[in-house]
Amino acid sequence: MPDAESPSNQRSPQRLTLPSQPDGFAVPVRGVHKVFIGMAAGVGKTYRALSELRERLGRGEDVLIGVVETHGRPETLRAAEGLPLFPRRVILHGGTELTELDVPGLLARRPEVVLVDELAHTNAPGSERQKRWQDVEELLAAGITVLSTVNVQHLESLNDTVARLTGVRVRERIPDAVLSEATELVLVDLTPHDLRARMKAGHVYGPEKIDQALGNFFTSPNLTALREIALRQVASVVEQAAPLGGPGVHEVVVVAIAAEESAGRLIRRGGQLAARLHAALHVVTIRGPRITADQSRLLDTYRALTAALGGEFEVLDGEGGVAAALIGYIGRSRATQVVMGETSRSRWAELWHGDIIKRVLSGTRNVDVHVISRD
Repeated sequence: MPDAESPSNQRSPQRLTLPSQPDGFAVPVRGVHKVFIGMAAGVGKTYRALSELRERLGRGEDVLIGVVETHGRPETLRAAEGLPLFPRRVILHGGTELTELDVPGLLARRPEVVLVDELAHTNAPGSERQKRWQDVEELLAAGITVLSTVNVQHLESLNDTVARLTGVRVRERIPDAVLSEATELVLVDLTPHDLRARMKAGHVYGPEKIDQALGNFFTSPNLTALREIALRQVASVVEQAAPLGGPGVHEVVVVAIAAEESAGRLIRRGGQLAARLHAALHVVTIRGPRITADQSRLLDTYRALTAALGGEFEVLDGEGGVAAALIGYIGRSRATQVVMGETSRSRWAELWHGDIIKRVLSGTRNVDVHVISRD
């Protein structure tokens, strides 16, 4: 059987170049961002990125590997052989030496192209930026072309969907805007059957991890679902990047939340809806008379989540009642879509009393209201 990353066992990636900006608009010089995306580990994203880097080197371009994570896979190691590798930056943490992408060094060196593997990676404590995708933004802003890799389950808006389908809550995530603002996407596709065969042959993980991986995350149903998500997501990003024909209707999505654990799912659902409709995203909550420290931390988390999805977060004055505040905001923002969760009677009871959903339905016109189950 061919090796896990071998070209003879690899489907040709689907290359989708996003439409360019309309003529007449001056844009700052920015590097090209080419993202290799797949459904899961082992489909060949890093191998493809390394192959392109080698092709560019052969054409005389000034290329460097900024970060590559081979995970000990033989074919990936061979693909990286002979390619110029830029030393990582050493960070001391708790007496331990950790290494990360050396952004200042790369900015000083200024190569034409840099490969940065595993875009969703969280940097070591003490790094200038928390996430690797933020490091990539620095390189792009300096005009450097970046080849990067990511699995579809790391997208912020898909976190709940992936958790529901696979039973695994992905901790490392990137904002959807990182993908939608990429210059080019390369979908590295593979059937679930072929990926499982690669795993059984030991081309993805070591022998001690194979059975556990096949029985947990890498089951056929999970991989089938992730593959469909990857195909749909890439198609959606390309569709969103295409110029809209005609003025049409300007869609606005408003998500109403309380400081509860379930609110993150509402925001992600609203973000998905806004992306499909090319709509503005607004997330609102009602200021209550009392708020605990835990609720305050939750709202800070949801503010950051909203920003990651490209939306705006606002706290509304609820003196006239929750329903009245929401109806007023829906009118002022000219919302066309509203996302709400099933009312909780046990939390924030002083705010969320009565049937808020019915009041919003009766108090608005020409608005679609989506009620999301709390389960």
